[in-house]
Order: sequence, then C-alpha cells, then structure tokens
Amino acid sequence: MDFEVEGMTCGHCERAVTRAVHSVDPAAKVTVDRSAGRATSTRPRATPKKLFGMR
Repeated sequence: MDFEVEGMTCGHCERAVTRAVHSVDPAAKVTVDRSAGRATSTRPRATPKKLFGMR
C-alpha cells in the first residue's frame, strides 16, 4: 500500500511515519522516501483510516 505523506523534512519524520505504520501492523515492512513524499507498506492491514483515524 502506498501513502502520500506531506511535510517530511528529516529522518525524524521518516521514523515517525514508520512508527505509525508499525503501531497498526508491527510486522509490516515500511519504506519511506522523504524526497518523494511517499511511504510504502507491504502489509494490507496498515490503511490510512487505521493509521490516521480517517473516517
């Protein structure tokens, strides 16, 4: 699953996104590309709704 993530400017931002995905699915493999503003999770349980409380 791919996510668009706005405002990532540093390694701390990348770790925060990774931790958010792992809070939903600890076994997920997460790849974050700060320059592209993208994050990818290889497991389907980490959805934007679950990660960010979207309705």
